[in-house]
Amino acid sequence: MPLDTAETLDFDPDALRERYRQERDKRLRADGNDQYVEVKGDFRHYVDDPYVEAGFTRPPLADETDVLVIGGGFGGLLAAARLREAGVDRIRIVEKGGDFGGTWYWNRYPGAQCDIESYIYLPLLEETGYIPKEKYSFAAEIREHARRIGRHYDLYRDACFQTEIRDIRWLDDEQRWLIRTNRDDAMKARHVVMSNGPLNRPKLPGIPGIERYKGHSFHTSRWDYAYTGGSNEGNLRGLVDKRVAVIGTGATAIQCVPHLGRWAKHLYVFQRTPSSVDLRGNRPTDPDWAASLQPGWQKRRMENFNTLVSGGVQEEDLVSDGWTDIIRSLISVAAVRGDKPMTMEEAAEAMELADFRKMNQIRRRVDDTVADQAAAEALKPWYRQFCKRPTFNDDYLPTFNRENVTLVDTAGQGVERITERGLVVDGREYEVDCIIFATGFEVGTSYTRRSGFDIYGRDGKTLSDHWAKGLRTLHGFYSAGFPNCFHMGVNQSTLTPNFPHLLDEQARHIAHVIGEANLRQAATIEPTPEAEQAWVQTIVDTARLNLEFRQACTPGYYNGEGRAGAEDGLFAGLYGPGPVKFFELLQQWRDGGMEGLAIA
Repeated sequence: MPLDTAETLDFDPDALRERYRQERDKRLRADGNDQYVEVKGDFRHYVDDPYVEAGFTRPPLADETDVLVIGGGFGGLLAAARLREAGVDRIRIVEKGGDFGGTWYWNRYPGAQCDIESYIYLPLLEETGYIPKEKYSFAAEIREHARRIGRHYDLYRDACFQTEIRDIRWLDDEQRWLIRTNRDDAMKARHVVMSNGPLNRPKLPGIPGIERYKGHSFHTSRWDYAYTGGSNEGNLRGLVDKRVAVIGTGATAIQCVPHLGRWAKHLYVFQRTPSSVDLRGNRPTDPDWAASLQPGWQKRRMENFNTLVSGGVQEEDLVSDGWTDIIRSLISVAAVRGDKPMTMEEAAEAMELADFRKMNQIRRRVDDTVADQAAAEALKPWYRQFCKRPTFNDDYLPTFNRENVTLVDTAGQGVERITERGLVVDGREYEVDCIIFATGFEVGTSYTRRSGFDIYGRDGKTLSDHWAKGLRTLHGFYSAGFPNCFHMGVNQSTLTPNFPHLLDEQARHIAHVIGEANLRQAATIEPTPEAEQAWVQTIVDTARLNLEFRQACTPGYYNGEGRAGAEDGLFAGLYGPGPVKFFELLQQWRDGGMEGLAIA
């Protein structure tokens, strides 16, 4: 028997499923990721660093270190911190930016803020003795915390900033990696940890005529405050006489649009797919609560959140926010049923109904906030909540009540073309002084395109060749033929909304493996081809668990822009049972002797 009957529902599930399908179908494109242009050549300036002074130089390095970490974001910082705790002294972080921070070094747009509560999002809080000022920290505080980690673990000592990798080559006779950079470095390292980040390379929409535009333009991850004025807090006085266009309505636009609407002479927001926008509910940290925290509080809180957003049950919801709202609804459904457990089919039905209720609530919020009926209808998201990353903001929707703000809904098709003066949608040209691309980062493109370099393993084989027909790793960390090379991020592993939690689990794992190799006085670590193939098969077998859900979703980077094949999108190629089970699997593998890893 269904968990709810038609008489108990105030909506028609079949009608919602059909509306979701229609909205998805009109956004499907045959070109998938090819709809975006690569930021090189004439577009190279979109990735220039606006936060450093020009002319930086330093002597090239030709020294050796124990572990070289590529990337100075939270992943690289966590890897270095956990290795430092494990007793590794010689650690070098190579970072193309001018300081630590990664995503939070680059993303300084007005309103930039974490959407996972800061008490679990900012890593190493207990270790560094820091408590965030608010439930959701703004970019400047997050960026400063990255620097705090660097100072606490003495990671500035050997760091190389404003440095980009050219290639990495395995020297079999020396059993070392040779790392060459754009600073003419020829550094060597026993181990290399790749923490480039899954969302690090800005993408631009391949709109016809994009190269013709003669006005000002920039990407949100390289915000041009010299043009707009102001800071992360707003005050964009440089725009008071400017007509501004924002392309994109994802998580970044949700945060910067209110500031642009407040200051621009006129703001045009070009939308292909609306975001799900829920209440933010930010508040200052309660000092009494902070004083009551017991040792181990952050890890317990992270695990509590991860369990809940993975569909598990906890006695208490410690975070209690919009992310865990659906799960709280499911738990209430289970409580009504008493001791009778739900079947998998009933659990899936309950999840879908809870999702429908939540998204109906999100759509009602649009009606309650936006005065113009046509704009309100266009701003309503018609898809399951986790088809796109949910957003939380109290100022975005009210911005469309301003007389100087126009929503240009493209009915799922995107901007038709760009001219010398502006943008064209449905045959109408919108003349603007500035175009801001809030179009996110590359996902699903080739590894070498996103990283900007290749890795040459044993016998000169490249990683791009090894992964040409799909990722091939053991647990997402290492590949056969590429000894002492570790990967962090979303590579045949798992994913949780609180991405730093995944990075910390990976950092602990890498530190354990390298520590074990040091205890054994081993020269090399790499998976056997058999273990690698077994894990590839595990991914193939389990990744299908959420394939049907992804295929039904509106196009986006989660599902390969709607292609949603077994290897398309950020969610493709992940361990199907989810993050809780994946972290347990890693622990059991470590405790069981690390089978399938050749430690020579």
